[in-house]
Amino acid sequence: MNIQRFTAATSREALAKARLAFGEGTLILSNRPTEHGVEVVATAEDSLASLDRGIAPAANKLPTATRRPSPPSNYQEVASKVEEDAEQLAMSTLSFQDYVRERMLRRRHEAAQTSAEALPAPAPAAPERPRPPALTQRIAVDVAPPAPKPAAARKPQTLPATAAVSKGVMDELHAMKELIEDRFNTLTWLGQARQNPIQSNMMLKMIRAGYSPTLSRAILERMPEEMDAAESVRWVMDVLERNLRTDAGTPALHEEGGVFALIGATGVGKTTTAAKLAGLCARTHGPGSVGLITLDTYRVGAHEQLRAYGKMLGVVAHLAHDKAALQDLLGLLSNKKMVLIDTTGIAPRDPRKRELMELLDLPAIKRLLVLNAGGHGDTLDEAVNCFKTNTSQQTIFSKIDEAVKLGPAIDAAIRHQLLLRGITTGQRVPEDWEAAVATKLVRMSMRTAGMSAYDPKVSDLGFFFSQPTSPQGTAKGRMDA
Repeated sequence: MNIQRFTAATSREALAKARLAFGEGTLILSNRPTEHGVEVVATAEDSLASLDRGIAPAANKLPTATRRPSPPSNYQEVASKVEEDAEQLAMSTLSFQDYVRERMLRRRHEAAQTSAEALPAPAPAAPERPRPPALTQRIAVDVAPPAPKPAAARKPQTLPATAAVSKGVMDELHAMKELIEDRFNTLTWLGQARQNPIQSNMMLKMIRAGYSPTLSRAILERMPEEMDAAESVRWVMDVLERNLRTDAGTPALHEEGGVFALIGATGVGKTTTAAKLAGLCARTHGPGSVGLITLDTYRVGAHEQLRAYGKMLGVVAHLAHDKAALQDLLGLLSNKKMVLIDTTGIAPRDPRKRELMELLDLPAIKRLLVLNAGGHGDTLDEAVNCFKTNTSQQTIFSKIDEAVKLGPAIDAAIRHQLLLRGITTGQRVPEDWEAAVATKLVRMSMRTAGMSAYDPKVSDLGFFFSQPTSPQGTAKGRMDA
């Protein structure tokens, strides 16, 4: 191994001497200051490479048992070998690290070139074998293992549970958000109510009359602030009258004529209402101008009840079991001024409601929704939503005489934009029938008779002033204030 020492006044001059001796492939093994300047120990890279190539094949050819060096014969030989090793390995730490780094890089480069020359065809696939892509693929397989493995059978069971927990947390957060919004709206409205006590008292009056908080709030938010108590009552009643649609100014039902089917829930008075309309038409145009048909085959005595009313009026009542029979009867009674169809009373959630609506799906039939004026607001809302039609919904308020509060019925008619065609005020046929007059109905609704166990208190107004949480509670259409 050719290792030489170079001494000069400066390290630059010593390195220049080393490069002059070994050329560009000079490898600095060590450098240290001396009395005469700087001493540099250097060698050529080729000598180290030849040393590696010479030692490695010889070491590989020897058996494993004979690779260990034989013990030296005497002390002088041992000392000389130690001095030679120390002289050859007398590198500084930094120089040795640089040497190792350069050797590793050179060997990798030589190995890549050798593999490229030996295997020209698979060479393009060599860059596709780095470890990061293989690691990524293994992570993906660990996260989503194949279905046949037991682990895969357990993991899908935990995922829905996690999703359910997340959905539960989101539902709780949404509920908390709605609660906070309601509380803030309540505080805001209560602050306005303290500043405007007339508005607060008017809200309490409407709630006690049976109107929904949604409609009451929509009206009172448009009320001018400069009004006194009496003016505010008149203003609210005027708004309610303008928004309650009636058939005022148009011919009444018995004057208009046509084919009408009375629909609605059980016990709202459809049969009695049909008899009253038939009596009005018979009184005006004669008994021969009216036709009666019943579809009620479920209720005991339903056909006999309508037949009894027909005998009183001199009109024959017919029974239709199916759609074909109904069409035949309509063709038979086509010359009548007015044909009334009494249908089966069905609850809004009854599965038979769909069959009834399909049975009445004929071009000539107009539907009249009969609503019990004394019903609860939620009950009326459900009936309107379940029996609604694509065209303008026409309705009749029955049992006005039994209603303690007319506010819920008027409220439902305003929010759902129903056309009120008349009201019934008792059981007499046909006397207890009246035309729908908005002014009269609104004034009747605003007359609260005494206190009730269900009347709210002033402290409860905050619950009514909160914003609605579902679109069903919003007022439909445009509010004409």
